[in-house]
Amino acid sequence: MVEVAAGLGSYIVGGGMSLRFSPKHPRKVLQTSSLSLALRDTQSVMHVLDSSVGNEKFSINDEWNISRVPIQQEAEKGNLRYIVSSYDAANSRIVDNDVHPGRKVVTFANVLKHKAFPLAEIANFMLTTGEKHMGRAVEVEFAGNISIDENNMTKGEVLWLQIRPMIDRSEMVDTGMFSASPERLLMACRRALGHGTGSVKHMVWIKPESFNFVNNPKIATEIAKINCNFTDCHENYILAGVGRWGSSDNALGIPVKWADISRASLVVEISMPGHRIEPSQGTHFFQNLTSMGVGYFTIGEPGDGSFIDEEYIRSCPAAMETDNLKVITFQSPMTIAINGMEGSGVVLKSDDPAAQDS
Repeated sequence: MVEVAAGLGSYIVGGGMSLRFSPKHPRKVLQTSSLSLALRDTQSVMHVLDSSVGNEKFSINDEWNISRVPIQQEAEKGNLRYIVSSYDAANSRIVDNDVHPGRKVVTFANVLKHKAFPLAEIANFMLTTGEKHMGRAVEVEFAGNISIDENNMTKGEVLWLQIRPMIDRSEMVDTGMFSASPERLLMACRRALGHGTGSVKHMVWIKPESFNFVNNPKIATEIAKINCNFTDCHENYILAGVGRWGSSDNALGIPVKWADISRASLVVEISMPGHRIEPSQGTHFFQNLTSMGVGYFTIGEPGDGSFIDEEYIRSCPAAMETDNLKVITFQSPMTIAINGMEGSGVVLKSDDPAAQDS
């Protein structure tokens, strides 16, 4: 399966309405199979670099210089030739060119159906070649440009950005870990993302009482500094706290960016008593987590089969502590196990007590 969109790829990984097709059957696109679907389920805006933003506004936020521009606006400039079609309202049809009057619809019809550019063939080559050499199905990110030369001939390029193997959920996980006695468990989850096992010696725990709309940006800054320390010493950690991680709404969660928690091996989202915050899965932030093999636990209200031993965490001596968070370092590692087939995960406590001033 291939997902494509006009403009920068951040639109796709951010959850935008991309166009999906099979590279072996490029003419059969569900989203454009009927007029109503084409008008409803196709891209309406695109991400572009904002060249008017000066260096004085430079930010580590990866969206600081990205603008959202209407498809109609760019298509009318002639910048989306071969990518868009035109909606002929008078005759209730889609016309596969960008010069016909009417609303512009991102169909990639001239590429996929009329072969103006061999995108489907190129995508199929990348997927099959990658699978052959990596020995398993792969995920590929690419970018492309389609242009017209002086002889009015179509030409372009596709740039292969990165490739990684897909997670093999058939990999064995020791099921004995999931039947460990309750006193051995630091936490258990019935809505876990990821698959496999791992071990870490460190934990960053956000104190529930410090969570609030005003304080959450400050907590994000503290986490970023701690993450830099773990980066410098090449260590990983478990990050646990209430609310929705990576949320742009400070009332719902701590607004960390991917760079702020890049050394986390497991991210744990804990619900707040009396608050129902839906887990945020599927955004650009969470695609980074899953792509990098980071586990994600959603621990809800009592009764859903998940829990975290908060009393044990509070009793452990801190390697570092502030008003907002606590960093715990154990002499021996905790064990993380996630069964992606069942969506369950556990963290087993360390066999040795936590160390102070690590």
